[in-house]
Amino acid sequence: MKKIVVIILLVTAIYAKAQSPNKLFGREPIINLENFQKQRLYFGFYLGFNSYDFKIDYKTVSEDILVTKSTGFNVGLVANLRLQEYVSLRFEPGLYYTTRDLQYSTSYFPAVPAPTPTDLLRQVNSTYIHFPLLLKFLSLRTGNVRPYLLGGVSTTLNLSSNSKSIDDNYEDLFRVQPWTTNYELGFGIDIFSEYFIFSPSIRGVFGINDELIRDNNPNSPWTGNIESMKTRGVFINFTFH
Repeated sequence: MKKIVVIILLVTAIYAKAQSPNKLFGREPIINLENFQKQRLYFGFYLGFNSYDFKIDYKTVSEDILVTKSTGFNVGLVANLRLQEYVSLRFEPGLYYTTRDLQYSTSYFPAVPAPTPTDLLRQVNSTYIHFPLLLKFLSLRTGNVRPYLLGGVSTTLNLSSNSKSIDDNYEDLFRVQPWTTNYELGFGIDIFSEYFIFSPSIRGVFGINDELIRDNNPNSPWTGNIESMKTRGVFINFTFH
């Protein structure tokens, strides 16, 4: 995530540098797209990155299951409905792809037979269709820059959940629920150019419901000691209106 944050800062800095400083922050800047956000409804699209994790709670004290995260990608559309001057309602459906590895300790398994390296590792590939409904709280506009806060709820369909399979971890298949619900919080900045609004943002996503599907054996070493497993993640999006 440090690399992703550096990327968003660099992209924003490069974009701002490409604009004349007087256009963005000068005493008398040229105001771009002055009335664009006064429209009742407008649209856009976004591209971005994600880093998903799992928050795991356990039934009994045990060694943590280590979650190895990777950087995934996002792409989607934006519909912005102006409610009043400083508040908008946003719908941002998108496609999100990510991979997480679950590394189990040998203490989860009986000593005989000894677990294999395959037993100790489960890869969770996820292809999400994400449906967030967010409130955007805008600050006062300063020149061609306008910060904002975001918050709301979302529901997510995991196309790679394996939820309909009768196989489980004993057949090397990790299963999760197809639908999850989340709440989201974030912030961003609108930068107004001559022709469009460039809007980098960062957002935290926190799962509400337990999404793990337990193995058929209640004493399974992979799922037997898990009380709940919830998604959490960070999104960095670059939006264009």
